[in-house]
Amino acid sequence: MFCKFFRYFFFFVSIPILAQQNMQEGFQLLETGKFQEAENFFQSYLTKHPENKTANICYGRAVGLSGEPQKANELFKNLLNSYPDDFEVKINYYESFLWDKKYKEAKPLFKKLVTANPTNFGAVLGYANTLSNLEEYASALEYINKAISLELFNTSAKVSRKYIKLGYANAFVNNQNYNKGKELLTQVFKDFPEDKEVLLNLANIALITKEKDSAVAIYKRLATSFKDSITALNGIALANHIGEKEKEALRVATIAKSKITRIKDSTLTARTNERYVQALIWNQKFKTSRQEIDSITKKYTNVNWVLALKATLGMYTGDFKTSIKNYDKILENDTTSFDGNLGKANALFASGKVILAYKAANKTLEIYTNQKDALGLIKKIEMQYLPSIEEHFAYTFDNGNNVAYSTTTTAQIPFSTKFMATASYQYRKTENTVTNNSAKSHVALAGLTYKIMPNVAFKSIIGVNASSYDTESYSQPILDVRLTTKPLKLQNLEVGYQREVQNFNADLIEREIVMNHYGFNYNLGTNINLGWYSQFIHTEQSDANARDLFFTSLYYSLLRKPAVKVGVNYQYIGFKEQLPNIYFSPESYNVVEIFAEVRGKIAKKTQYMASMATGSQKVENDNRTTIFRAETGLQHQFHERFSGNLYGKYSNIASATAAGFEFTEIGIKLKWLFTKKPLFYKQLK
Repeated sequence: MFCKFFRYFFFFVSIPILAQQNMQEGFQLLETGKFQEAENFFQSYLTKHPENKTANICYGRAVGLSGEPQKANELFKNLLNSYPDDFEVKINYYESFLWDKKYKEAKPLFKKLVTANPTNFGAVLGYANTLSNLEEYASALEYINKAISLELFNTSAKVSRKYIKLGYANAFVNNQNYNKGKELLTQVFKDFPEDKEVLLNLANIALITKEKDSAVAIYKRLATSFKDSITALNGIALANHIGEKEKEALRVATIAKSKITRIKDSTLTARTNERYVQALIWNQKFKTSRQEIDSITKKYTNVNWVLALKATLGMYTGDFKTSIKNYDKILENDTTSFDGNLGKANALFASGKVILAYKAANKTLEIYTNQKDALGLIKKIEMQYLPSIEEHFAYTFDNGNNVAYSTTTTAQIPFSTKFMATASYQYRKTENTVTNNSAKSHVALAGLTYKIMPNVAFKSIIGVNASSYDTESYSQPILDVRLTTKPLKLQNLEVGYQREVQNFNADLIEREIVMNHYGFNYNLGTNINLGWYSQFIHTEQSDANARDLFFTSLYYSLLRKPAVKVGVNYQYIGFKEQLPNIYFSPESYNVVEIFAEVRGKIAKKTQYMASMATGSQKVENDNRTTIFRAETGLQHQFHERFSGNLYGKYSNIASATAAGFEFTEIGIKLKWLFTKKPLFYKQLK
């Protein structure tokens, strides 16, 4: 975060040196910032010299700067009654409004003072600081430059200009004008070469814009002392995380942790330990990170940064309830905490509590105007619930001389975060180029999805399949009913029933085979990159046949970006009746294969995927044969609400037709989100 704290360099304004050497001790106390002692000194002095104007001004300043600005304001107000035209009293009275953070009240007073005294350094400086606190940075910069032109070598004014530029730069960064922000920050180097606060702010911009190398270079410039080198290492670790170099982030964070033991700085020690644990979490070393957190908790109780580590660990391990609990504790300690507000919003979204997440993200924006991550989460939620239309064109062919053309149009209309309607229409034409058999099918579907609870949803689809071949035609109802749930952390379960009509090729369409599928899908994730997916489907067919299908896959995630997954699959299929002359229906069919899949980005708006599997299949008592299948796809985001996906896939695994079967499909998908906001936008708000 950019430094929003502005230091105010209070000034003595033409206090006459009346040779009152007995007040020199008090002056010294004020100048060295010992305000409470200065207050006691001048209070004692005024008991003997109550009418001394200089002593009264100094006493008022000491009172205000020691933490009682309202009392100081009253003192100067009363003093102004005695000296209505005295410049020294006026400027101290006006300055007391700044101490009390009453910037709006101070602005017209300083403006009037500057109008009457345009060349008075103190008046112009005071007005510049007032404008800065009101975030009127352009005007503040204009007046601080005027003040410096009046006293070219005044360090306090240059420091004020530094903080005005820091604030001004922050305003541009909040509006995502990063170049202007960097320009203002680098200007500070003219007054304060290699200023550490400026370097930290420049590094922060590089982190926001994900310029990892630039951030690392800036942090290296910061490392001019042993202590600063630790701060730099902490920053470099974060930069590597943003650059998706997690192992390097942990290596650097480990070095910083080893160095911090050599100095005594509680704040830097806390930040270094925090970064080290974060790096452990980024590298999925959850056991070690949990041990570190437990150790830290013994020393730091109910401290926000420790609570944030616990919450982060929960987010990475899928324990969102624990994350929300810890973010709530952070907000109890500090309602304006960025980590608490945005962290809770992300945890709510991950746990399926969408509207609460949306409101939490907007609350973050109320505190942190235009904050990029909060805006990103809000957009992500809105995009997820935009009505959409998708068009899918496909062309398929196989070594059985069957070809097919299909087009599918699907519309999704979310009416709320819980309720969504879908409608689709598919036209498919298939023919055999040798026998000239051809058939057409029209499938119209309408569906509803209702989220019963955050992690439980009910889906139902009903429709009709109208097929025709030669001079014959028929219609059959279609039904698909499913219940999806997350029974436990990192687990997904879906159970359902589906009624469909076989339409793979013309011969099968002609036979009007209706299939009733009963089954479940189950996926188990872990925190050690392993996953297990299983599917079982029992099918009863209208031709009195029945089929059992079991598929299971054990997979391991090698990398996250690009996402690389490898694994082993096993599949079993068994039919009650063997009808080889009609369709592939073995008594037993077994497949074992290994596979690999990769997903990543070619460019900012272009993603790719590729998968490959090979192994062997065995049909009943036949010899095993080699199988191979592959799929690749390329997706491009033409507009934030319009995308396209080109894909192709090949398989020689046995299908509903025969073993020794080879199948190829190429297609394109176009998706358009046709509104800018969800239909229930007001409900979200």
